Parts: sequence; C-alpha cells; structure tokens
Amino acid sequence: MQAGEAEKIREHMAKTCKLINCEIKYCTKHGEARIALISSDSITLGSVECYLSVMTDITDKKQLENELARFERLNIIGETAAGIGHEVRNPMTTVRGYLQLFKRKEAFASYGGQLDTMIEELDRANSIITEFLSLPKNKAVEMKMDNLNHVIQRLYPLLQADALRSGHSIETVIGDIPDTCFDIKEIRQLLLNLVRNGLEAMNESGVVMIKTFRKGNHTVLAVQDSGTGIPEAILERLGSPFVTTKDNGTGLGLPVCYRIAERHGAIIDVQTSRRGTTVSVMFTDTTL
Repeated sequence: MQAGEAEKIREHMAKTCKLINCEIKYCTKHGEARIALISSDSITLGSVECYLSVMTDITDKKQLENELARFERLNIIGETAAGIGHEVRNPMTTVRGYLQLFKRKEAFASYGGQLDTMIEELDRANSIITEFLSLPKNKAVEMKMDNLNHVIQRLYPLLQADALRSGHSIETVIGDIPDTCFDIKEIRQLLLNLVRNGLEAMNESGVVMIKTFRKGNHTVLAVQDSGTGIPEAILERLGSPFVTTKDNGTGLGLPVCYRIAERHGAIIDVQTSRRGTTVSVMFTDTTL
C-alpha cells in the first residue's frame, strides 16, 4: 500500500473506528501494481482492542470497466467520424485542386513556397481524417487467411527506412505461428502505427523489436521499444482518442489499433517501464 494511502486510512480509523470499501493501490511481492477495496472494523479480543480488515482485489474488474469505457468513447468518436469525415474531405479536395492549379500559373510564381505549405497542411489534415475514418465500429473488413509473418516481411523495408531516418533500427524475431484470418490492410495499418509509436518513443539509437509467437491459445504480435516508458497519467487513458505525449501527435494512432484489434476479436496488452514499452496484440484461435 502507498504511504499516503496508509496514513489516510490510519487517520480515518482513529476517528471513526470503521472503514467501508475504501479503494487503494498496492504492490504484490513481485512488484505488480494492483487495486483493491479495503474494509475494516474495530473488535475486542479479550481485553485487546484490534482491527479486523478485509481486502478484495478488484484489479480485473477495474481493467474491464476501463476497457468498456474506452470502447464507448471509441464508439462515440467513430459514429462522429462516419458522419462528418467524408463531408470535410470533399471541400478539402476542391481547395487542394485549386492550389495545384494556381501553382502552374505564372501570376502565382512568387507564392510557390506558400502554396506548397498550404498543400502540405491539407495533406496532413487529410491523413488525420483517414485515421479518423478507421474508428467506426462497423467499418467493413475483408477477412482472408494469411500469416502475420508475411505481413512483417512485406512491410520490413518500409519500417526499416522509417527507423533509419530517425536514427533507430528494426529487429524481428519471427516465430512458428499458424495462418490467421485477418484483413491485410488493417493489420498493415496496426503494425505501422505500433512501430512508428515505438520509434517516436525513443530518443537516440534505439531498437524496435517485432516479435511473433504462440502463447497458450493465442497467436501474438508484439512490438517492443527501448524508450523511457509511458507516464502513468497517460497509461490510464491509453487508447482514448486524442491522448498523446507527442507535440505534433494526433492521438489517433493507438485508438485505431484498439479498434482494429476489436474488429479482429483480438486483445491488446501494454507492458511499460523505464526501460521501454511492449504492446502485444493477441489473436485467439477462434479467428484461425
């Protein structure tokens, strides 16, 4: 139990001699952070005044509640995206077309730099809308049998180029995994998002490791970086739209990954520390 919480409980018990369902955080002997409800009451054993305390671990329940809340937020954002995404993109396409037309005219030759900047910003906005449109729950997917290792092998040159531009490197540990039923475009997007998140989380000369392996009845795709980990304040809201630690980030990359995983019946698990973060996407055998 954290020192501050223990002190508050002691003060409360000194005043009321009773405690009911107080939520606390504690660590196991293995250093795992957990959440529990603690209740306590004063009792007398012979002539000795004692406290009888009961602690109920609710970590799994809290995690489930957080998952349900995250999916609810994704549903709201996804419905909004489906409603306005295309309507916003259409006028942007018109504006971009006129800017390209103006670039070809001599009268606007002196404004070439400004026109290029406007086109680049429109393209950036368009890429954000593209991510936005990946959030609807009912987005159509084309499921086919393939192997996650094949996706990694085909994307590796692009991922390695991204890594070299930022002074990092990509390594792969390919396991013996069965073919899985998935939408290739969506899994490509998921892998790109996870790897780019990993690259951006590292300061210099870092390594992003891509792994595939079997774990129980799951086929696992894991992306591990050697960054400084995810702050606790961000970790609690991880996967919610627009939550990001990056100055120029949109906060949509990981929510898109959660939505893709949901559409594939997969689960995302995040383990983080000061030595780096590992994001594992676990596909169950029901998708095989």
